[in-house]
Amino acid sequence: MHIPDGYLGPQTYTAAYAAAVPFWVIASRKLNKTLRSKQVPLLALSAAFCFVIMMFNVPIPGGTTGHAVGAVLVAMLLGPWAACIAVSLALIVQALVFGDGGITAIGANCLNMAVIMPFVGYGVYRLIAGRSDTLSRRRWIGAAVGGYVGLNAAALATGIEFGIQPALSHDAAGHALYAPYPLSIAVLAMAVEHLLLFGIIEAVVTGLVIAYIQKTDSSLLYHPAGRITSRGESK
Repeated sequence: MHIPDGYLGPQTYTAAYAAAVPFWVIASRKLNKTLRSKQVPLLALSAAFCFVIMMFNVPIPGGTTGHAVGAVLVAMLLGPWAACIAVSLALIVQALVFGDGGITAIGANCLNMAVIMPFVGYGVYRLIAGRSDTLSRRRWIGAAVGGYVGLNAAALATGIEFGIQPALSHDAAGHALYAPYPLSIAVLAMAVEHLLLFGIIEAVVTGLVIAYIQKTDSSLLYHPAGRITSRGESK
């Protein structure tokens, strides 16, 4: 899902940077106010986890790759704003040091995997989990579904970004200057692989980790009003 250089035109990657920057600024401010010192190592570990899991890239049609991300899992432990920072850091290091994802596409990659994915996935998780007990199976089920939906939302956004390139940037003869495939092909290529394979992997990993945390230390689960007890009461 990492978009390389040369696949997005300036109109798209500039707009993606403009959309991602406000999220980075807000996330940084929120973490400065809410992140406890003892949570900093967990944030660092979360970024490292996302970095490692995203390195297992599988090529898919259209010139990009598919992989699990872990963004929704981080959102369930530290909140979606922390996930935004953790995944963004992982993506930036991958692009700058390992060449995994383009420099011009950092904004787009972060918008897809560090903004859209954690916020959509966490929203689905909260919708399913509701105000249930932290030990309820609705938590790990919501986590699995949230991971699946979040990853596919990011894949859909990536497919749209690819698919609009022929219409935005082409030469006098109508040949695309960047990603060559129209929406009908780009979206389908991204959707099929993530709906049938990578989304399932993301769901299994996210659901199993949350189920394990429920059994070992459910206080690690994030709650916007603060930590919650096994009875669902905020501390």
